[in-house]
Amino acid sequence: MAQPDARSVPPAVPTVVPTDPAASALLAPAPWVEERGAKVRITAVRTFLTAPHGCPHLIVRVETNDPGLYGLGCASDPQRTLAVRSVLDAYLAPLLVGRDPDDIEDLHRLMLNSAYWRGGSITGNALGGVDVALWDLKAKRLGAPLYSLFGGRVRTRADAYTHVDGTDAAEIADKVTAARERGYRHVRVQAAVPGSDTYGTGAGGTADARALRHRAVPWDSAAYVRTVPAVLTEVRARVGDGTELLHDVHERLDPRQARDFLRRVEGAGLYFVEDLLAPEDSAHFAGVRAGSSVPLAVGELFSDTGQFLALLDGPVPVIDFARVRIPTLGGLTPVRKLAAYCELRGVRLAPHGPADVSPVAQAATLALDISSHAFGVQEAAVFKPAVAEVFPGTITARDGGLTPHETPGHGVDFDEAAARRHPVPEPLEHDRWALLRNTDGSVQRP
Repeated sequence: MAQPDARSVPPAVPTVVPTDPAASALLAPAPWVEERGAKVRITAVRTFLTAPHGCPHLIVRVETNDPGLYGLGCASDPQRTLAVRSVLDAYLAPLLVGRDPDDIEDLHRLMLNSAYWRGGSITGNALGGVDVALWDLKAKRLGAPLYSLFGGRVRTRADAYTHVDGTDAAEIADKVTAARERGYRHVRVQAAVPGSDTYGTGAGGTADARALRHRAVPWDSAAYVRTVPAVLTEVRARVGDGTELLHDVHERLDPRQARDFLRRVEGAGLYFVEDLLAPEDSAHFAGVRAGSSVPLAVGELFSDTGQFLALLDGPVPVIDFARVRIPTLGGLTPVRKLAAYCELRGVRLAPHGPADVSPVAQAATLALDISSHAFGVQEAAVFKPAVAEVFPGTITARDGGLTPHETPGHGVDFDEAAARRHPVPEPLEHDRWALLRNTDGSVQRP
């Protein structure tokens, strides 16, 4: 089958055709499958690359011997797209062909263990793509919307937040007001810092466009801590208390700076501050939380649900929101377990949902949002029109919220012909944004 990307990406290893018929038998077969006489089997796991929004989307399709029955998942990792694809094509696909797709828990553990060295974003995204496809397939077999498999609805829709940015408080406040008029009750606010390449907005002032493109404009953490809290506080004063304001630090502060930032931003009345610290500095969250009442959202950069446990355990959790990214964390199977633990610990979900999380993953995430009492708010990407052509059924925010489809599965399909019209960019083209330096020339976390 033709692939929708423009270039031909060879498999990580040559395809080996077994000469001994026994060599094609299933490895570690589930003993109960033959006993129950399962008829439906996986016949292929196919991967597709496309970029209708500009960022690479890696889509997984699990096909079966039942004509027209397939499931779709998303394995998008915009920084290591081809590496994730090679894991899917060379390792997971051959492992899954011939198996009963019904036993998702069993297949997830089999795929996880097959790598021996477990964990990491590349393995997580590969697992996540297959896992969501299996859940989609199961819901289609049962003729039910995906959320129904997770216990059904607990809410009508999922509140969503959108993004605004600007160079000063007046500009940002106007954009927050416009978002509120479109129905959003939650708005993420990012403020530019003059002369600094600031996450979520352009550099303030007259930064050279070529320097920005080549990642030659530095990040100035000291200027950020001095400037942004005052802007956020003024935005709050301008828009009043009727809108929940969020802000993303994006892991760019060290623990000392993080404490100073929270002290300065106390008056802004934020719904949460996201990724105040990098995963490597997670041990400092307890100390940061002890000195501030500002709610904290963490987890976008985690690639294993186990990374959340140290933040959720103890007498009181040290975070307020878990920022789960379903593809990277290995799919719905592990994230549903994390969601249940968050509910028990009084921590809410704020799932990651920018445009590099495809409409397939967004729909799968929404199924969790709709069925979990732990849900808080969902990040909602605003996709370009071409995305809906490639992904029929793309869910868009209306009146500040997302509503799932009632059709079987997660409800989002994939058009191969449309996908071919949107080849993915070369490596380091889209993902160059993650390359950053400080004012002293040292490398900075993105």
